[in-house]
Amino acid sequence: MFKKVDSSQLKVGMYIHDLSCDWMTHPFVRNRFLLRSDEEIRKIVQAGIHDVVIDSSKGLDVQDAPTLAQAQAATERELVQIVSAPPVVTRISLGMELARATQVRSQATHLVRAVMADARLGKAVELDRVQHTVQDITESIFRNPGALPGLLRIKSKDDYTFLHSVSVCALLVAFCRSRGLDAETTHQAGLGGLLHDTGKALVPDSVLNKPGPLTPEEFELIKRHPRDGYDILRQSPEVGPIPLDITLHHHERRDGSGYPDKLAGDAISDLAQMAAIVDVYDALTSDRSYHKGIAAAEALRKIYEWSKFHFNPVFAQDFMRCVGIYPVGTMVILESGRLAVVIEAHASNLLAPKVNVFFSTKSKTYIKPETVDLSRGVGFGGADKIVGHESAAKWQVDPMRFLSLADA
Repeated sequence: MFKKVDSSQLKVGMYIHDLSCDWMTHPFVRNRFLLRSDEEIRKIVQAGIHDVVIDSSKGLDVQDAPTLAQAQAATERELVQIVSAPPVVTRISLGMELARATQVRSQATHLVRAVMADARLGKAVELDRVQHTVQDITESIFRNPGALPGLLRIKSKDDYTFLHSVSVCALLVAFCRSRGLDAETTHQAGLGGLLHDTGKALVPDSVLNKPGPLTPEEFELIKRHPRDGYDILRQSPEVGPIPLDITLHHHERRDGSGYPDKLAGDAISDLAQMAAIVDVYDALTSDRSYHKGIAAAEALRKIYEWSKFHFNPVFAQDFMRCVGIYPVGTMVILESGRLAVVIEAHASNLLAPKVNVFFSTKSKTYIKPETVDLSRGVGFGGADKIVGHESAAKWQVDPMRFLSLADA
């Protein structure tokens, strides 16, 4: 049986099923293992891991600990209450923005590639090009906050590093917008988001794209990228303090367990704390060479749990309201047995978005695509509800084809 336990309850002989942290946090080469020494427990605590999932069928038990299902159900009830606030209103429809968002995605990805290539050669960042790209991303988010992030949900393993930077930029701009920050601050945060992983240009590809767990030595190489990125960006005098701060401190954690400076609490700037949440969210939800992306709702649940120690709880909750339980591009299964892709959040009910249905799991065939507003009742184009997230790989479908019915 899987149980959620506090790290203070760990004992030698327990079997760790999930360290309950993002991969860049823990010092172990595996996520599942039998605790064989007090030293391993000490490493877990020192890494800032406050709770873990144990498998009581493979090791010692904690009798009064909640099961994993009980813990997750309690968290998700809290999440539903948190994300009840209305999302930002869109200016134009998803279908109208997709073509422009697709172009912005392509141009931004090529730019990040170029920035990384220049960094490897010791060249300074050409900020003018980056400024224009961030402006294009910002304008797309302001026209429709779901289009570009929705397109960026799909990343190939080969271009993850580049698309991740674009995605962090777009999500951070949307986050700033939802929190009511001014235009210049939002723009500077976007610059930081696009450039935050510049230091990874100095990490060997064999480590950056390793298909398996990192060794402790490789982990230390990866942990150098915030400082390396900061040093690279300082070569360009035009790069301001906000992008530099985000680049240097997006892996800091409020309990002091992050890096490179082990800052704690309010010693970490608000924008760096916001960038940390966005960075982890996008990493969790993306397929990488060593990690299968998880559903947005599961990633938000983890971030909410970790916000007790690692993230500012207020910012974590604000981000959940910004992206919603079902972000644009999420594939869901409905009570009717149909698969659908989310195209628009509802103005007041984030659990009942507008979706495009396209596949029947009962007949295992594509069906005529149609838009369904799940907030509406019988006779008004609704009368269905989301049961949960579904895997595109499981059904061998491409939900992104149906973001716009005009393109289906």
